Formats: sequence, structure tokens, C-alpha cells
Amino acid sequence: MRALPVGNGALLVEVSSDEEAQALHAELVRRRTEGSLSVREIVPAARTVLLDGLADPVRLAAQLTASEVPPAPPRPREVVELPVRYDGPDLVDVAAHWGVSPEDVARVHAGTEFTVAFCGFAPGFGYLTGLPARYDVPRRATPRTAVPPGSVALAGPYTGVYPRSSPGGWQLIGTTDAVLWDHARVPAALLSPGTRVRFVGAP
Repeated sequence: MRALPVGNGALLVEVSSDEEAQALHAELVRRRTEGSLSVREIVPAARTVLLDGLADPVRLAAQLTASEVPPAPPRPREVVELPVRYDGPDLVDVAAHWGVSPEDVARVHAGTEFTVAFCGFAPGFGYLTGLPARYDVPRRATPRTAVPPGSVALAGPYTGVYPRSSPGGWQLIGTTDAVLWDHARVPAALLSPGTRVRFVGAP
């Protein structure tokens, strides 16, 4: 673990894996909730956690690098279910990459419980982990200029859902009508770090 100061009141903590980042994020959120950590924002990413609004980032950096981060606690039982149609334009290509049929891609994907590791790229976009490493897929060689909202996509070890139309190079395997971001909703984002997710749809 390495802690790097960012400006006067922030700290970027680097770890070696998604799992460590999720565990560190959960521990820091726990400390903030119990009152032992005063921080304005805690933002997880693939292998980092950013803490912003710290009174003494140097002291916290020393504490973190000298301690062990406990494993992430058991996740909440609630699971967000996203209805999905496995009708994406890249479904056949993903099936070929996996060496299975398109129906098997749908079966494996719908049979997996995902966890939101972190959010970014666009409001409401969550990077979901859960598929075994053998199902990693490369990004498209040529990104699309406009991916339709609700597109369920794969890239590397992640699954994601495009909350709105935007450029993108992920492999599109399906579509959902779920609203990922609604500024009139509280919270606006349907998915947040730590959320458990299942895609519900027939192969």
C-alpha cells in the first residue's frame, strides 16, 4: 500500500488489486461512519482510493501504510436486479472469444452475481466485477461514436451499463431498460460502490 498526498487536503492510496481497493474503501467508510475518520469524500477506483477533505493527510498516510486493512465485511443482502435482453451487436463476437455459444454467454452472465467495484466514466456508470478471469474480453479495436443508453457491455474484467448515449469501446452483449441515473431520484445513481447486482434475463 502506498499513500500519496494530493494538494493540501487529499490523499491517494494505491493498492495492488480490485479486491484490496474494495476492502480499503469499506474500511474507510466504516471509520467515517463511526466517527474515527473525518473526511469529505471517499472515492474508490480500480486500484486506488482517494480521500478528499482531510485535516491531516500526512498523519493518515502514516497510519494507513503501517496497518493492515481487514477484509471487506459481508455485503448487504439486498441485490439490485437489472432486467436484460441479450441482444447486443457484439454478443456473437464475445461468444467466439469465450469459445461458447451466444446462449452460453447469456447463461454465464445472468448466472453471475456482480459487485460494483467503483463508479466513473459517466454519472451512474458502475464498474462491475464478478466474472472469472477466463471471461475477460478486449475492448473493441474501433470504439463506437455513440453507444445507446441501457447497453450492457463487457471490457477486460468488468461489466457495465451505459446510463446514457456516449462514445464507447466496450463489447455490447445486451440491453436493459433500467434507469441508472435519475437526478430526481435520491440517490440519483442506482448503483454505488459495494452494490450487489444481478442481470435477470433469458439466454
